[in-house]
Amino acid sequence: MKFFVDTADIAAIRELNDLGMVDGVTTNPSLILKAGRNIAEVTREICELVPGPVSAEVVAADAEGMIREGKHLAKIAGNITVKVPLTWDGLKACRALSDEGHMVNVTLCFSAAQAILAAKAGATFISPFIGRLDDIHLDGMDLIADIREIYDNYGFETQILAASIRTVNHIVDAAKIGADVITAPPSVIKSMANHVLTDKGLAQFDADWKQTGQKIV
Repeated sequence: MKFFVDTADIAAIRELNDLGMVDGVTTNPSLILKAGRNIAEVTREICELVPGPVSAEVVAADAEGMIREGKHLAKIAGNITVKVPLTWDGLKACRALSDEGHMVNVTLCFSAAQAILAAKAGATFISPFIGRLDDIHLDGMDLIADIREIYDNYGFETQILAASIRTVNHIVDAAKIGADVITAPPSVIKSMANHVLTDKGLAQFDADWKQTGQKIV
């Protein structure tokens, strides 16, 4: 499974990248706002840091505008993935951009039917939003499983990028189902290392070691 980091925070990306935990990055207008930096500037810096796909999202609502913005964003770096919404205009933009050789991430997917359309339109990635489905009392993992089954049935090459990841369980469940990629905030990825029994074991080892009165160096 590939790990994408869902942030525009350069320091957070660098920390995880140095550990080999970053295969790509996803951004959106909200994350750009949170970073408080110019979109082209911060996106270029991320692309220089991470060799994998870096999603940069268009903001136009019409296909023509999305295509124009997508081409502009793609000029920032060779590893840019143009992110478009799963609307009819977004699908038109996806087809046009993918036909020109650009990677495209179709985002805000909430149904298997939408995912089929994205694959047919040539999407590189489809981003089903797990957490937002959970928020309305639907099981986001059911959607991941449905898309995995359908894509495998027909050999669609579009990669399933599980998004709106809120918990470690989301990551593990998506991995068990067979999502190609997850994108999650740095805090969620780092929390994968946490376990109460690990903490308990370390505390016991530390107490026992102190009783030996020894030093390793």
